Amino acid sequence: MKIGSQEHRDAFCRHFVQTYTDYDPHTLPWPELDDAALQRLRAVPFWEEVFYTERRAGAIVAAFTQTVTDPVLRDALALQGEEETRHAKMIRVMIERYGLDAPERPLEDISQNIERRFRDFGFGECLDSFLGFGLFKIASQAEFLPQEMLKIFETLMYEETRHIVFFINWMAYTEAQRGWLARTALPLTSLHYYLRALVRMMGLAKRGRELNDGKNFAATQVSVFLDGFNFRKFLEDCYSENRRRMDAFDPDLLRPSFMPQLADVALRAMRLWNVQSKLEPDQAMSR
Repeated sequence: MKIGSQEHRDAFCRHFVQTYTDYDPHTLPWPELDDAALQRLRAVPFWEEVFYTERRAGAIVAAFTQTVTDPVLRDALALQGEEETRHAKMIRVMIERYGLDAPERPLEDISQNIERRFRDFGFGECLDSFLGFGLFKIASQAEFLPQEMLKIFETLMYEETRHIVFFINWMAYTEAQRGWLARTALPLTSLHYYLRALVRMMGLAKRGRELNDGKNFAATQVSVFLDGFNFRKFLEDCYSENRRRMDAFDPDLLRPSFMPQLADVALRAMRLWNVQSKLEPDQAMSR
């Protein structure tokens, strides 16, 4: 299948539409939480940011959809906008049901440079999802929340995976439609947007520390995640979970590759460093 062809467009749009799941956030099987689980959920300091991000995502995708003239792309994008808005509704239901401290902030003005905002959002989702896969696995293994709650979040994780697969194919299709120069420069274009996403992530982390001063995880909550934690294991979890989730999609479709490739290089370097570190004492003893 030639990237940028009508066949390619039809394939990734059709796959996205056919894998849609209909549900109402209000009627999901939200569990009754005991005091310990409720305390852990309320101790998470970033629900306000998550709520804002999902609302902003829905607004960006909806606004960008209005600028698209291709009816096949427009219908798929409209569906993504509905799903992003539904994610915000899901977070709102959770906030209200469990009494979380997450006020609704006014959305920023997104009317300017809407395609650039959509691209920033898409690459940001690719970065967030890759890291989120690892964090979700850690939370599941640590039983941070009851399985009933984690199953609800699994629905959200699956939809985010669909979104980034759709976005990467949309990006490749769009650049190919613009000609050989844009198609050839796609790796550099992607790198540019990933760097922008990383800068935004660092800014969010800094703002989060300032906003949540005094509301950070208690030591007992942090220990649930950090017991036996090391960066290499976290990266391995991100890499393996990304592969597992991507294997569920049509093999003919493109997948986000930058973060997995970067993680693969980092893991190979860590393994080589570990082997070298073990060899040096043995070599010294043999002298």
